[in-house]
Amino acid sequence: MSSSLKILVVDDTPANLEVICETLGDAGYEVITAIDGDRALKRIQTNPPDLILLDVQMPGIDGFETCQRLKADPTTANIPIIFMTALSDTDSKVKGFDLGAVDYVTKPFQEQEMLARVKTQLQLWQLTKNLEQHIAERTAELKTALNQLHHSQLQLVQSEKMSALGNLVAGVAHEINNPVGFIAGNLQPAQEYVQNLLQLIALYQQELPHPSATLQAAIEEIDLEYLQEDLPKLLISMREGVNRIRNISTSLRTFSRSDCDRPIPFNIHEGIDSTLMILQHRLKANEFRPAIEVIKHYGDIPQIECYVGQLNQVFMNILANAIDALEEVAQKRINQITICTQITDDPQLVQLRIQDNGIGMSQQVKQRIFDHLFTTKEIGKGTGLGLAIAYQIVTEKHNGSLDVNSTLGQGTEFIITLPVKTQVIPI
Repeated sequence: MSSSLKILVVDDTPANLEVICETLGDAGYEVITAIDGDRALKRIQTNPPDLILLDVQMPGIDGFETCQRLKADPTTANIPIIFMTALSDTDSKVKGFDLGAVDYVTKPFQEQEMLARVKTQLQLWQLTKNLEQHIAERTAELKTALNQLHHSQLQLVQSEKMSALGNLVAGVAHEINNPVGFIAGNLQPAQEYVQNLLQLIALYQQELPHPSATLQAAIEEIDLEYLQEDLPKLLISMREGVNRIRNISTSLRTFSRSDCDRPIPFNIHEGIDSTLMILQHRLKANEFRPAIEVIKHYGDIPQIECYVGQLNQVFMNILANAIDALEEVAQKRINQITICTQITDDPQLVQLRIQDNGIGMSQQVKQRIFDHLFTTKEIGKGTGLGLAIAYQIVTEKHNGSLDVNSTLGQGTEFIITLPVKTQVIPI
């Protein structure tokens, strides 16, 4: 070990320097010298040693002050220092240890004792360095493992969430389709039956223009004229309601589409519209705020190759967050979410912008918005996974980018950029 280690000896007495240098040199150490504290400080800056043997009583700055300056400098603070002095009183020794020295050699010293103390402190210093390096390596390994754990957790949560949601929504859509199909199938004959009955009543009125008092009273009680006018309108409204339920069912199926093992062509406008349909109840006015207006500026964009179910989840997370942000603004104002799609300057990239005029976010929050488990919501209202999952889906699964622009008090804009054709990345 000694052949590669360097020791600085600081002493203003040439005879002491000569003896110490000879002893250390014979033991295989590389020795450099300085005759006072000022020279020692300069020498250390250009040629840092592994250990310092430092005399206490020297001209200029003494050993105590030299030690204090070395310990105050982060670049030299860890170099072990052994004091050498004729001062053997307890106060001097305590002062030396308080300043950061690791040992104390009293003059005149025995060569073997000095060598033993030097060897011990160098071994301790070497062990300390090895331990620090090992800790640094282990810390880096643990950080990598933690990042991998976060990544795996996001994938697991995203996969399980989409699987559970897909099964639930698909089941709900199936259950809706059966009664809706029954109603839709019976609306047409019901409309014909009603029309026939109304025509029959009209014939009765022609042939019996003067009904009895009892019949006339019944006609007035049910307001027959209004009934004849309004009943066909009710049937038309029922047909429109059935069509809306069918649209909702279609949106549910579109949103919950199961992903296959490779990207497939998809019109992202369908994904956005199906997500908005599912969130429709949250866009309506409530006791705390007016309705949220959704403004669409859909561009002429091609279908993109993507994992449909996962991309729909990105739309859901971002749009739901936009609604959450608008829940916190003043009551008497226009709440808006603006959605724009377009081709970028690169025709192989499609861009989607979702902007709200909500509360916005600070610079500190914006820097952490995609971090795992980070949330600004109250306990129980947010997991800190939604945007982290969205970021992973866009960047890792689709080779795209997800960026955010936001100013506190002025709203937030999420920008999703996706390639028209993506590489196959296992889901």
